[in-house]
Amino acid sequence: MPEVVAGSWLLKAFGAMLAAAIACVYLALCLLFYQGQWQIVLHPSRKPATASSSQNLVHFDSESTGQPQLAGEFLPAPAGTPYSGLTVLFLPGGDGSRTDSAATQSALQALGLNVFAFDYRGYGQSAEGRPSQQRMTEDSEAAFRFLTGMRGVQPSSIIPYGVGVGASLAAHLAASHHEIRAVILDSPLGDLRETTIRKTAWRYLPTGLLFKEDFPLAEPLKTLTSPKLLLEGNQNETPAFRTAASPKIVVSLPSPQGPQFNEAIRRFLDQYLPVPSPALTGTKQP
Repeated sequence: MPEVVAGSWLLKAFGAMLAAAIACVYLALCLLFYQGQWQIVLHPSRKPATASSSQNLVHFDSESTGQPQLAGEFLPAPAGTPYSGLTVLFLPGGDGSRTDSAATQSALQALGLNVFAFDYRGYGQSAEGRPSQQRMTEDSEAAFRFLTGMRGVQPSSIIPYGVGVGASLAAHLAASHHEIRAVILDSPLGDLRETTIRKTAWRYLPTGLLFKEDFPLAEPLKTLTSPKLLLEGNQNETPAFRTAASPKIVVSLPSPQGPQFNEAIRRFLDQYLPVPSPALTGTKQP
């Protein structure tokens, strides 16, 4: 007599195969999320430099082959300005490139500050590569070394200015170098883990375990005792600013630039940073 396969066994075998297929799909989705999570929060642009910025473009942070990895631009303060002994290290956000914040950089320069802005790897005129929190942190450190080394800028005269996810990098830089006397955070974007977990597309994945592009902000600010100027839009309150350690000045601005922006910067500098003489800062003008 031919052997008869029980229907219950077939159902169990089919169920096991279906469960294995679902598990494989789920693991594949986890892997895709882990490898491509940077694209959720970072949107780099490879915009070419303008004719004016190309003239002032500098390349630095060479790798072992001698090929520079990062590109930036130094905007010198106008001669005779009261803040010409201070240099802003401008840390852009994760969208676009440094040229997207050109208006803010120009406003800071017009106030009498030296401004150094650069592109992270994968952005603008810097080397190709997939950006990430770790790489962008390394690039920020490289920019700081470039200013204090090749440019001869005193660390105590450098002010990290972070925009978007660059605010997290600026806070990390100030926490890592205690000689930095002040930091400015503008329209920050940080602590992205919870935001990502709440997204419908990823809520069924173990995002808390897989996500590493968090760009922490609240925790660093709780312990950072350097003076902080915290800028936010009128409609966008930042919880991390409320729990930040003192001293701090929190300012809500109706627009990114303008008279209120200029006044906030001046008031912060006059209150927390003595005006040094350019001759004592060691800043090498281009």
